[in-house]
Amino acid sequence: QVQLVESGGGLVQPGGSLRLSCAASGSIFSIYAMGWYRQAPGKQRELVAHHGGSTNYAESVKGRFTISRDNAKKTVYLQMNSLKPEDTAVYYCNAHGAKYEYDYWGQGTQVTVSS
Repeated sequence: QVQLVESGGGLVQPGGSLRLSCAASGSIFSIYAMGWYRQAPGKQRELVAHHGGSTNYAESVKGRFTISRDNAKKTVYLQMNSLKPEDTAVYYCNAHGAKYEYDYWGQGTQVTVSS
């Protein structure tokens, strides 16, 4: 069994920064891809950033968010700068195989951007 544990969410003012972390633990040797998704109230879950064979971002966060990984620690990070109220959502970590032979989700961490 594999677990993804997110941390780093919280309340921040517009223009501020947060860094999310997601660590994988359990019976998995390596992870092909990891990414971050978010879901705002009343909206569908959407991709924020993905780090696998390549790195890609949602248009709305390009230039403000940066995804990075530490493969040795099986951890993925999301550095979020210049945060906007519309970034408010629950952020979920995901890890999957190249053909989705495994697909794991974290429990989510709340990010609130408000003055």
